[in-house]
Amino acid sequence: MQQSMNKDSLPAELYLEREVTVRRESVAVKVGDITVGGDAPVVVQSMTNTDTADVLATVRQVQQLAAAGSELVRVTVNNEDAARQVGKIRDMLDAAGCAVPLVGDFHYIGHKLLVKYPECAEALAKYRINPGNVGFGKKRDSQFAAMIETAIEYDKPVRIGVNWGSLDSALITKMMDDNAKLPEPHSPEYVTQQALIASALDSAALAEDIGLTRDKIILSCKVSGVQELISVYTELAARCDYALHLGLTEAGMGSKGIVASTAAMSVLLQQGIGDTIRVSLTPEPNGDRTKEVIVAQEILQTMGIRSFTPLVTACPGCGRTTSTYFQELADSIQAYVRTQMPIWREKYEGVEEMSLAVMGCVVNGPGESKQANIGISLPGTGEAPVAPVFIDGEKVATLRGENIAEEFKGMVNEYVEQTYS
Repeated sequence: MQQSMNKDSLPAELYLEREVTVRRESVAVKVGDITVGGDAPVVVQSMTNTDTADVLATVRQVQQLAAAGSELVRVTVNNEDAARQVGKIRDMLDAAGCAVPLVGDFHYIGHKLLVKYPECAEALAKYRINPGNVGFGKKRDSQFAAMIETAIEYDKPVRIGVNWGSLDSALITKMMDDNAKLPEPHSPEYVTQQALIASALDSAALAEDIGLTRDKIILSCKVSGVQELISVYTELAARCDYALHLGLTEAGMGSKGIVASTAAMSVLLQQGIGDTIRVSLTPEPNGDRTKEVIVAQEILQTMGIRSFTPLVTACPGCGRTTSTYFQELADSIQAYVRTQMPIWREKYEGVEEMSLAVMGCVVNGPGESKQANIGISLPGTGEAPVAPVFIDGEKVATLRGENIAEEFKGMVNEYVEQTYS
């Protein structure tokens, strides 16, 4: 009879310890009531796609993003109409009990808007500055300095966000020219990556020279290629201790955007790189903006970095599961859990770590259900029309009939109340 093997019975060379991610040490930055960097958890953020001058639409979308779990929400401040409304947006959010910090996204004329609209400068919890378009020629440093001085005046942190689609043209031209003079020039792609890093680090150094302290600076170097993002951030992380905002810019739509963002950020997060993340998904027409928040949370949760909401394990289905009932139940349970989380989070500490399983047949159903905190194994094709329910590894009930879904939801609620109260 074959004996079961455990760690002690395996030869050392065959036993692989699970690598535990060690977070890169970075300087902690306070953004409103949220801490980014240091030993704080990785922060999830998102961005509105409303016209910021449309106060009601922007307030509504900020509330939706915050309710979905976005811990910071960025808004575009691209003109006077937008800047004029930021204070009102903040007031309306506060009146509604939505305390999520707002980040202002500035390009081209941020130095003018922050000075002309002090209520905007005060209402924002952080400013995002792109050194590639803050100014050109001799105006670049003075206009960058004006924004940094405003941040110092209002005691606000700044994200210096470099993007390879809007790199400082003078910097990249000089670096390309210098590279061309080398005996063995590097590839244009490599030089572009180095220019991104140089732009971020040089701008951060300039901000510190002006008087912005290191605990008020977050850096990002956004690209749209997976391998390029990994290369850039790996080197950036090795060359500084600033808090880092992580994300694949212009990730794309649907599964492409989700897969690309997950592939790029997971590699970096596993190395301990990244203090705050955003998944920059292109929404489907009239699509739900909160999807990018859910994807960001699921990246962190499936990697074991943070827990946000109970995850449902469900089988993919096969010829044994010709009925769609288990798929409908899995979808219903996942939606139910997300709907309940705002209530559960306030009442039940640790509930976000609960695991559920909704399985479709006898092959893996009972086993997977036993592994979850609470799981149900539905009958597959030709199996007896019964659905055993397991709680913490023990079979506790068998459900039958037309009300399995509601009965199982009731058991989930009862488990939450008894376990996490």
